[in-house]
Amino acid sequence: MAPKGDFSGNKRKLANGSKEHSSKKPKFDKKPSRKPEPEEDVSDDSEISEFSDDDGGAPLDNVDPQRSNLILASRSKSGDNQSGKTFEKGQNSRESHIKQRQLAQERKAHKPLADELTQTKKLWERLRLKSKVPKDERQKLVEELFSITTGRMKDFALKHDAVRVVQTAIKYATPERRKMIARELKGTYPQLAESKYAKFLIGKLLVKGDEEVRDIIVPEFFGKVRKLINHPEASWILDDIYRGIATKEQKAILLREWYGPEFHIFRNATEDKTPPSADLSQILAEQPSKRGPIMKYLLDLTNQLIQKKMTGFTMLHDAMYQYYANVKPGSEEAKEYLEMVKEDENGDLLKNMAFTKSGARLVCLLLANGTAKDRKQLLKTYKDTFQLMSSDPNGHLVILAAYDLIDDTVLTSKSIISELIGKTEQDEVSNIVVTANDPNARLTIRYPLEGTSKALFDASHADDLKVLEELWEIRKTTSKKDPEIRRKELVASMSPSLLAAITSSPLDLISTSHGSQLVAEALLSCVGDKSEALQAIASIAKGDPNGAEEPSDESEDTLAPQEHISKAPHAGRMFKTLIAGGHFDKATRRVIPVDPPLHFADILYPSIKDHIIAWATGPSSFVVVSLLEADDFSHKDEVKKALKKNKKLLEKAATEETPDQKAAREAREAAEADGEDKKSKKGKKAGPKKEAAIGNFGSKLLLEKLSS
Repeated sequence: MAPKGDFSGNKRKLANGSKEHSSKKPKFDKKPSRKPEPEEDVSDDSEISEFSDDDGGAPLDNVDPQRSNLILASRSKSGDNQSGKTFEKGQNSRESHIKQRQLAQERKAHKPLADELTQTKKLWERLRLKSKVPKDERQKLVEELFSITTGRMKDFALKHDAVRVVQTAIKYATPERRKMIARELKGTYPQLAESKYAKFLIGKLLVKGDEEVRDIIVPEFFGKVRKLINHPEASWILDDIYRGIATKEQKAILLREWYGPEFHIFRNATEDKTPPSADLSQILAEQPSKRGPIMKYLLDLTNQLIQKKMTGFTMLHDAMYQYYANVKPGSEEAKEYLEMVKEDENGDLLKNMAFTKSGARLVCLLLANGTAKDRKQLLKTYKDTFQLMSSDPNGHLVILAAYDLIDDTVLTSKSIISELIGKTEQDEVSNIVVTANDPNARLTIRYPLEGTSKALFDASHADDLKVLEELWEIRKTTSKKDPEIRRKELVASMSPSLLAAITSSPLDLISTSHGSQLVAEALLSCVGDKSEALQAIASIAKGDPNGAEEPSDESEDTLAPQEHISKAPHAGRMFKTLIAGGHFDKATRRVIPVDPPLHFADILYPSIKDHIIAWATGPSSFVVVSLLEADDFSHKDEVKKALKKNKKLLEKAATEETPDQKAAREAREAAEADGEDKKSKKGKKAGPKKEAAIGNFGSKLLLEKLSS
């Protein structure tokens, strides 16, 4: 045993008296097991028998028995404490915990609103079980809850364990009571927004409340944008208010605070009562001397959020767009801003920007003004995101801009088109079917095929067209490739996939209006062998239009028989377009055929030959009219002969009501009957009625062609 002076507690020293430098326990070779010795001899050896002089420890000779017994006694006492801790005299661990809980409950009972909190929590436990509480009982619970909390909503809302009670009160409150709660909480909303739990109370109050509640809450965030947008909790509720709740004027006030503190401080100082504008170009035009401070303040605030990885805010994207829209393209400011966006390591900033209106427009401007290297890097960031972007109301615009701005069409095809369409044949068919019928994604497939047609860019996508027109102007100075060449190269890259999908699943594609439009445009614009795709489309027309088709083997569980394709108006328009073999030019008032010609009339005719009269007298009668008008149709005489033979059926169809006309007439008569009752009560007379046209118009045209 080491001398007493060198021994401290249970630690050992090296033979030279210095402490071990390694904190790890030294490893020793395992010694062979020793024979058990008499009980009285197993004192110190049982504790340190694995150590020897050879291991570098202190010599074990001349051990002091008294000292050894003291050590063992202290260790034994320590071991007893581990098994049964003595916190106070006569208590074990369980009794001590019970006493601690009692003390905690006593401390809670001395806090303000302790009894009220206990009562409201019991009420909340019952109210949150919506499906298990009868309506009458719930009403009583709500009344009791309001009797406790009314006048003290602020005290409850500021407590993390009681704020859920206020949320429940909002949920079951009447509109008047919600306004009362909003007024009671006035002055605390910025503080509540910073709370991990109370921020949800603000959201519930805004969603359940009306305009009066909104006008109570939103103004409390004026002047606090910079502080709250940097807060990990308050930033999200502030952005939610800005994005979905605030009025146009309130949004402008909030966004103007990104331009400097004076925009809030002096907001009410001006005598001009015109609504505030957040358009930075207008502000800089009115105050050109403040351009430097405003742009620096805006850049610093946006950069703070980017560095903190807080890049998902709509307000941030609006502010970033305002900054970039007011710097000169190609300037040092613009280049530095682009580099700041590109330096985001994970690309979260660019990905988030693609899904907001201002963010998507900013990405489009960055693509338009950037170099080829910049565009490639920006495109790389969106890898595995294009499919999600294509169906987004804002994200699809980035894809359209990439089609128009990137000269390297091979890069565009590999990065965007291959991801949109898919890499396997099964994925291609399913993706194209889904994409063709999505109101936003269909633009990403059809835009290279048909450009800016009105059928593609309807009223809901009018803003997209304005952005693209702006990009075309910038493209004149930043792009070297001719736009038409770029478009044709993109069409060539997607043609094999589109034609293969039409060949393998024609019925899935033409079963909807948008799918039929895609099929028609693909067969007119794609390059390559189209014969199999045209044959697949023609085969869909087989069968009797007046007889219900038998369900296929795959759909034996279908309750109703499938309707023939000729009954679908969109299918009739598709067949008519393919027979014409080109697009109609309004300027020349004629169809411009594609090269090489499709000759679809001769491909379709064998499929409808046996039922040509049913087609001529049915909803798709204009398909037969198109056959007779087609220059490349080689069976005109045969069709005319069959029509003349069944002239009476044509005359009957031309003079009788069609099913659609009958349904429209009955609906009109029912509406007029309701209108007559209302007008008779008011004493007004109805004006002269215009008679609706009756008969199949296609059949009428066929009769005219037969008589000429």
